[in-house]
Amino acid sequence: MEKPKTEVYKPESAPVVEKPKEETKLKETKPETAKPEEKLATIELASLRIQFAFDDYTLSGKAKVNLEKIASWMPKNPTAKIQIEGHACEIGTNEYNIALGERRANSGKKYLEGLGVSPARISTISYGEERPLEPGHTEEARAKNRRDEFVQIK
Repeated sequence: MEKPKTEVYKPESAPVVEKPKEETKLKETKPETAKPEEKLATIELASLRIQFAFDDYTLSGKAKVNLEKIASWMPKNPTAKIQIEGHACEIGTNEYNIALGERRANSGKKYLEGLGVSPARISTISYGEERPLEPGHTEEARAKNRRDEFVQIK
């Protein structure tokens, strides 16, 4: 007895793809580079330090420009988070300077939030007078110590 023939369905739309033949010559390989849109933007946060006037936490025009640079960098680095560190000079009590440093850090944070940066990506801390940029009791040293600094955190 003869076996019945079984038909196998082969869709006509499925193209036949042949594997390219491997060449025997070695090809020069170039190092893989990320596409420009895949590269993370870099920024030197330390260079964007902002300064404040004596006993003040108002943002100057230059401070706003620096904060705008940070705000434009943040979307290019969607996982980046920053910490704003508020500082003060040594004039006044330690408690007062901690509070002033906090107001300075918060003024930077509020400005960044106003530019569209998520509050979840910004933290603040105040060091008051405890971490002077320039030790000394001259007005020049004190002016350098009235600042916000920016640090990228994980």
